[in-house]
Amino acid sequence: MVNNHLKETEMTTFEKNIKGKHIFGNARVSENARMYGDAKVFGNARVSENARMYGDAKVFGNAQVSGNAQVSGDARMYGDAMVYGYATVSGNAQVSGNAQVSGNAQVSGNARVCGDALIQKTSDYLIVGPAKSSGWFTTAHKDSKIGIRVNCGCFSGTVKEFSDAIEKTHKDNKEHLEQYRLFCQLITFNFNVNPETGMPKND
Repeated sequence: MVNNHLKETEMTTFEKNIKGKHIFGNARVSENARMYGDAKVFGNARVSENARMYGDAKVFGNAQVSGNAQVSGDARMYGDAMVYGYATVSGNAQVSGNAQVSGNAQVSGNARVCGDALIQKTSDYLIVGPAKSSGWFTTAHKDSKIGIRVNCGCFSGTVKEFSDAIEKTHKDNKEHLEQYRLFCQLITFNFNVNPETGMPKND
């Protein structure tokens, strides 16, 4: 987890050397953490312990990266999100809200993980798409409060809510509706979801 001691100490020589290049605002980076390329941390974000950031990765808000975690590519972390352990966030992935990514989990590609996500291994999330109607990818992942959360465009909610939303939105386009129905079926199968409640059957 993140070293809260960073919040209490004065900025180190290491931090002063990368201030204005990698660190902005009230963000802090510990002595053993490393930042490369155009990676940036700002707001009240924290990068601590042996964490690494590469490429154009951005960590901001109150987000925290710690342990041996890595954030790279064009990945974004914000809100109160936490990535720790040996987890990696890369590609165009976004991790936000109260999401937690830990263990050896790898969140990548166009994944969008938010809400109260609890990603402890790579199989805790699934990406499907792109959709013919919008080009968007749909991400489904485990969520500590609602079981399985589905994120697509501006939508974020349960599997049942997602199913209801696509029926309403795409009722006049059979091809688009059928594709989204297949997305729902795949998510339901992958996470063993009860199609009537939208919750995992083993919960």
